[in-house]
Amino acid sequence: MIAIYPGSFDPITNGHYDIIERSCKIFDKVIVGVAYNSEKSGLFTPQERVEIIKEVFKGNDKIEVDRFNGLLVNYVKERNIKVIIRGLRAVSDFEYEFQMALMNKKLWGDVETVFMMSSENYMYVSSRIVKEIFSLGGCIKDLVPEIVRVHLERKLREIKNKQEGRL
Repeated sequence: MIAIYPGSFDPITNGHYDIIERSCKIFDKVIVGVAYNSEKSGLFTPQERVEIIKEVFKGNDKIEVDRFNGLLVNYVKERNIKVIIRGLRAVSDFEYEFQMALMNKKLWGDVETVFMMSSENYMYVSSRIVKEIFSLGGCIKDLVPEIVRVHLERKLREIKNKQEGRL
């Protein structure tokens, strides 16, 4: 059975990594679906996020990385995916995720949502917090895969060079 784990992954964290690895033990294939929202500007472009995630999971044949735009339910219908994986860090995540699961089910009755609790080590980790810590010079060693840290350093240099070039 194929499942999708959708998200913005800007950037992918060890919390995301943990959910994906655990999902691979349950499903035959896990599609990491990078959501693209033209109204949101991320640190990394959607294509950069796809490439970074592919690097992180290089060699794992159970993982496919793809990106989509628009409603997740349209993407899963098109690909005939029956399971959406959602990670929950805290009780506060549940209300929103439960509402989304019910709406996806209403829009396409064949889809089910599987909730996976975050591992204790990653309950406090989010992409937003990682970017903030990193941009302020904090250590993110245990928060993201090493490849992601390297890409964050490169991106920060690019941004700094652009800013200095404008002065």
